[in-house]
Amino acid sequence: MKICRFPSSLNDKDTPQLIVGLGNPGAQYADTRHNVGFMVVDALATEFNLSFTKSRFGLVARGQGFWLLKPLTFMNLSGEAVGPMMRWHRIRPSHLLVVGDDLDLPLGRLRLRQGGSSGGHNGLKSIMEAVQTENFPRLRIGIDRPPPAIRVIDWVLTPFAPSERDILTNTIDRAAKAAMTALVDGITMAMNRFNREPGD
Repeated sequence: MKICRFPSSLNDKDTPQLIVGLGNPGAQYADTRHNVGFMVVDALATEFNLSFTKSRFGLVARGQGFWLLKPLTFMNLSGEAVGPMMRWHRIRPSHLLVVGDDLDLPLGRLRLRQGGSSGGHNGLKSIMEAVQTENFPRLRIGIDRPPPAIRVIDWVLTPFAPSERDILTNTIDRAAKAAMTALVDGITMAMNRFNREPGD
């Protein structure tokens, strides 16, 4: 998964300067569907040999021309971490990439977008309120819809089943590659490469 080639200036392209993984802090949430954003950012930190440190914005890792952020505010208040960090580092919304779960995509499917509505996702909604725009890139990771007998709130806080592990591992790997492609070649290139079914 090595990608070590970087453009001469990240600011000259539609490349992210801040990649935010959405999730809930705490060991009890680490393996749940709502925390796939954290999983992807953790994979990026491992790939780039970065370590997270606790800051007033959350858990932050500094890379070559970019930051990784895991808010510690809990999902519904993600904007309270993202907004202040963007203002402090003068990061424009177009240079933000938010990685989170999506109920409307099947497990294993990725979808990169330049902007749009929250789709009912409270983490995205909180960030939109904090940065006062819908126009920022996001990487959505499918977690499937719950069975009829399970409420959405319970479903997103449910750990992945053993039968889903292989798909999950592959999905996190592909999502990390998509985020790295965005860093190297820009969001548009990442969209062209990863907004497809696996194996296409």
